Amino acid sequence: MKGKHILVFRFSALGDVAMCVPVLRCLLQTYPELQITIVTRKRFVPLFETLPNVQFFTPDFMGEHKGIAGLYRLFKSLKKLRPTAIADLHQVLRTQLLMLYFRPLFWIKQALINKGRAEKKRLTRQTPKTLVPLLPQVHRYAQVFEKLGFPLSLSAHEFPPRPICPNTEALQLAENRKWIGIAPFAAHTNKQYPLDLMQQVVAFLQQEHQVILFGFGKEEHAQLDVWANAYKHVANATGIYAFAAELRLIAQLDLMISMDSANGHLAANYNVPVLTLWGNTHPCLGFAPFEQPQKNSLTPDLTAYPLLPTSVYGNKKVKGYQDAMRSIAPKTVIEFALEVLGGKMP
Repeated sequence: MKGKHILVFRFSALGDVAMCVPVLRCLLQTYPELQITIVTRKRFVPLFETLPNVQFFTPDFMGEHKGIAGLYRLFKSLKKLRPTAIADLHQVLRTQLLMLYFRPLFWIKQALINKGRAEKKRLTRQTPKTLVPLLPQVHRYAQVFEKLGFPLSLSAHEFPPRPICPNTEALQLAENRKWIGIAPFAAHTNKQYPLDLMQQVVAFLQQEHQVILFGFGKEEHAQLDVWANAYKHVANATGIYAFAAELRLIAQLDLMISMDSANGHLAANYNVPVLTLWGNTHPCLGFAPFEQPQKNSLTPDLTAYPLLPTSVYGNKKVKGYQDAMRSIAPKTVIEFALEVLGGKMP
């Protein structure tokens, strides 16, 4: 094992990069002498701060490493790191070109992820269907390392100690209440719980708990400020922290309520209970947060919407399905949240 050095490719998106963390943690627990270089965007580096024997190479795809010539420059830089293997956990055009550049170096073993595109396409066809769970994404990542000669068991995963909480003075959080994170937005509206319904959830839960809102960008920040100003025990964490500090705040939560989006994966990586709300995607496609109970995934009424799931990533729209998430009642979300927290509806 000594001297083994694996390059790991995963450039985006945030949720998919976050799902690499428990797999790499298991890999390093199983093979502690293994050296890993994670090739990913600079802003994602804080995700891996708890992992030992890890270094990073952060490509600049808008500058030095832009285009085919830039990717060749990236290849030459990575070759200098003298890897013995490459794990492509992304399988996109950029990584395919990089693997092609490395191919003449036959002593560097290569393996890439099987995304299961055909089976996912079958499961999202616009026909009534029987939902059969596909292989979870984290297991697809693990298969890549097995192909390289490093089998690992995700059942042996051990979560790291909870990190130190960042300074929360600006948020004025109630220390004597349980903290509920709510991330109400998603990249696509088809997998975003209607904001008027989510406001009902926020309004109820803040009566007995501290609600902390998470979002990104000016528009989301402005929307969440409305809720934070309207309710006493609601705080908006959007834009308050650098990413590394925001992760440490997420680690302190007693519960995260998230869409099928990155925040659920960020919380799950710290063993925080996650309640996920699904729209035109579905947990059976393999993207549920790591080690979360199946019952923590709330889906629309499949009797009323039998074509679900209709999209792998939430970007496809189906006529008549735009209100599918409205079949998840706010009362249902609240009841499940209180059950996770060990309470009941009054």
